[in-house]
Amino acid sequence: MEDKLDINVRYSETDQMSFVYHGNYVKYFEMGRISWLKKLGFSYKKMEEDGVMLPVIDLKINFKQSAVFDDKLTLITKLVKLPSYMIEFNYEIIKEDKIITFGYTKLIFLNSKTNKPIRCPIKILDAIRRA
Repeated sequence: MEDKLDINVRYSETDQMSFVYHGNYVKYFEMGRISWLKKLGFSYKKMEEDGVMLPVIDLKINFKQSAVFDDKLTLITKLVKLPSYMIEFNYEIIKEDKIITFGYTKLIFLNSKTNKPIRCPIKILDAIRRA
């Protein structure tokens, strides 16, 4: 399953060289995950309220071309495989029909009270299988 999210680069996201500051790509990836979950029918906030946390444990970004203020980007977020204790996503950021950045994140499901790993909630697994 994949999700597409349009992003308009804001001036505040750029650095002194007028390029999107590299740290903002991590925020874009987070926006993609939240949108992906929402498309699946889940709220990240509700998940956290229910005691499930998803910290990032691995992150990779490959920059092919820069984005600048006012660029119109499309972020594609794709699930790598059916989650267990961890969930993995691939990302592509597209500008004018060309991939300018791609990346990957791995997150682990944690019980917020114990900080111990837990399996992916069955409701999420079922929704992924139906999608």
